[in-house]
Amino acid sequence: MTTANEITNKLWAMANKLRGTMDASEYKNYILPFLFYRYLSENQDHYLEANHLEDFYEVTDREEQEEYLEEISKGLGYAIAPDYTWEKLVKKIETHKIKASDFQDMFDAFNTNAKRNPTEEDDFANVFSDVNLGDTRLGTSTNERAKALNDIVLMINDFAFKDDNGHDVLGDVYEYLIGQFAANAGKKGGEFYTPHEVSQILAKIVTADAHRSQEQFRVYDPAMGSGSLLLTVQKELPGGEREGSVEFFGQELNTTTYNLARMNLMMHDVNYRNMNLRRADTLDADWPYDEKEGTQIPRKFDAVVANPPYSQKWETKTIDREKDVRFKGYGVAPASKADYAFVLHGLYHLDNKGTMAIVLPHGVLFRGASEGKICKNIIDNNLLDAVIGLPANLFYGTSIPTCILVFKGIEARQKRDVLFIDASNDFVKGKNQNKLSEDNLRTIIETYTSRKDVEKYAHVASLDEIKENDYNLNIPRYVDTFEEEVTPLPVLAKELKETRAEIEKSTAALFEMFGELRGNSPEINEELAQFRDLLK
Repeated sequence: MTTANEITNKLWAMANKLRGTMDASEYKNYILPFLFYRYLSENQDHYLEANHLEDFYEVTDREEQEEYLEEISKGLGYAIAPDYTWEKLVKKIETHKIKASDFQDMFDAFNTNAKRNPTEEDDFANVFSDVNLGDTRLGTSTNERAKALNDIVLMINDFAFKDDNGHDVLGDVYEYLIGQFAANAGKKGGEFYTPHEVSQILAKIVTADAHRSQEQFRVYDPAMGSGSLLLTVQKELPGGEREGSVEFFGQELNTTTYNLARMNLMMHDVNYRNMNLRRADTLDADWPYDEKEGTQIPRKFDAVVANPPYSQKWETKTIDREKDVRFKGYGVAPASKADYAFVLHGLYHLDNKGTMAIVLPHGVLFRGASEGKICKNIIDNNLLDAVIGLPANLFYGTSIPTCILVFKGIEARQKRDVLFIDASNDFVKGKNQNKLSEDNLRTIIETYTSRKDVEKYAHVASLDEIKENDYNLNIPRYVDTFEEEVTPLPVLAKELKETRAEIEKSTAALFEMFGELRGNSPEINEELAQFRDLLK
């Protein structure tokens, strides 16, 4: 049976043959955008057919073309001119009529048409900006580079991107490829991708209290990477498959990764009207917000999920963070570690009935000074719901152990306690990375939802117990995983017998040594004789 995974493996193998000396982290900037362009072009084909506008591709009059492009842009948020469709591009390559400049013309035309719809321009403008058509690693000459691009287009065109049941799997293939590129990109891979099993844990936790009847679920990722975590929340949400059931918000500082996220969501059939993605520094200035009479009102979310960069430096000297409304009443994270800045930003945007889950290094559990103060204030306000310790070496680019901190809005918190789970020893060892099995994942989620003590695995600690520990959240303080070694009696008897024999052997050697000792006077020899008698 043909699956998205099988298609991805074949596509990946072909891509590796084509990329030559280029790193996987860089080659993704060609494979993924061209996949997306094919998606947009074929999506436009379906739109034209559904709206009886197929004549558009036959129109030659410039003014009439303009009218069509305006109408298409209003419906799709973008528009592709007849000369630049995927079908036309492939045909040019196959008939050897392609020019080296055609690729740049194609992307320029797309950007121009993206401006037709000013309110949606941010969703599509410059989405192909990372395709470096002049990169010498594609080829040393213009013709060699054009040939490399032609090969990529034909390779992508070779696949139907449908499984045996006729279901479209292009979005799944795209996400599998992102994972493959992350795995092969080393440290850089961790900058744009969270392993799927970890995403599932976060997504299952933040959707645990959601109801299928909910009109629209709002989710926000302030460090969204390629957007896969946002999509996983949709998959885990009851009724998430319904069109418009989720409104997505996300921020990402890296332009390349921001473009990946825009492509990823749309290729999973997320309507551009339901996604609000922004390229910006999350910690620099607050977003998202609504404006009312000149006042910024923070948008609140049913779920906040994040896997931010760990212990990142951030600016606190030239900017007065004390005045930032996100940190008031809690404190400001140190310039050397922005972990709690991300936490407080997320909490500021969390609905009173919402849930937030964030992946962070273990240091946030026990560091003192300003971070200890922030942690204490969060606990005293009864916002911390759970601490889940994960195995080491789960993430691309770092082997450090991490934890998931779960927070709930004040109306969602029913008790004054915190659940601690130690899942650090539950994993499947992989070649380069450790992985969580389905059983590992299931155990974590079942333990979280049941909220009961599990010997050597989980403990529900009252806030008073945490205060007695000076607000230190280090998991071993609450979950004792020490295993006493049990030795069978026959083994003990054997060890005792061997020890006695060794003692007797050593004693005999000692007596022999004393027997050989001689003093340099009769008095000393007499004392040695008396000492030997005492040892008998």
